Amino acid sequence: MGFVSFVGRVLFVAAFLLSAYQEFNEFGTDGGPAAKALQPKFNVFVKNISSHLGVAVPHVELKHVIAATIALKGLGGLLFILSSSLGAYLLLLYLAFMTPIVHDFYNYDMEKAEFAQIFGKFTQDLALIGALLFFLGMKNSIPKRQAKKKASKAKTN
Repeated sequence: MGFVSFVGRVLFVAAFLLSAYQEFNEFGTDGGPAAKALQPKFNVFVKNISSHLGVAVPHVELKHVIAATIALKGLGGLLFILSSSLGAYLLLLYLAFMTPIVHDFYNYDMEKAEFAQIFGKFTQDLALIGALLFFLGMKNSIPKRQAKKKASKAKTN
């Protein structure tokens, strides 16, 4: 069962690790294509947050956001393969932060084809969040192994 669990964790994080590797290779000086694709969605997200909360969101360089996502996906994925709760928490942090920004279905009309496509990807990320929460719940519900107490033998003298 341990091997099957390991293979499942490797397959689960394959998408995270492969995308982190690709973004790392394309990073360059400005964050690469990931930063260019994220820029308009990030600006809309910051504008929405600012208008709804009435507070100015501090300026953040997008290349730093991309670098942080690469680190979260890479380190979180490697730790998750090793069955670490910290890895699951790092992947959860990445998904919780990036899902509403990247899959911004709420900015599209329901009748548009883009809406269905983006909403589908949004729900896939929700499923990944659910799987990580399930992993953490199962990991925390399994009792830790305790050393068996040896029965003391009566001394015969």
